[in-house]
Amino acid sequence: MKKIHVTTTVNGDEVDFLCEPQQTLVDVLRNTLELTGTKEGCSTGDCGACSIRFDGALVCACLVLAVEADGKQIETIEGLAGDDALHPLQRNFLELNGLQCGICTPGILIAAKALLEANPDPSETEVRFWLAGNLCRCTGYDKIIRSVLAAAKEMRESAHA
Repeated sequence: MKKIHVTTTVNGDEVDFLCEPQQTLVDVLRNTLELTGTKEGCSTGDCGACSIRFDGALVCACLVLAVEADGKQIETIEGLAGDDALHPLQRNFLELNGLQCGICTPGILIAAKALLEANPDPSETEVRFWLAGNLCRCTGYDKIIRSVLAAAKEMRESAHA
């Protein structure tokens, strides 16, 4: 089968890759570009483990064909931290134990970042609603929600400083 050349931007860097027409974006991210932070959980878009930003939209990378990435902007978990420091979401997840096994964590962090960009001061209910597409089998969600709310507060305070 003929491979297709794709040029895209991933975490601010232009990248080129070859893919088969039916190959998913999560497969290319993990196996071709070696960005293994994005996890593949269900392959049906039900668990959110492969959540990424695709031209600003929050999507499940298992539901996107890699060829669709041509000319697009992609943000994965590898692009969340700055050069010298963790993103407030990452730091709060660590400090407040918002993660356990780590399979769901990258997708939840990407989804939470999208939420906080859309709504810097969400209520607990809004966080729960926004993250409803991200399934976690380990934490029971309470620590995840507290981590997101703490990061939101920290980000708001640093914006006013």
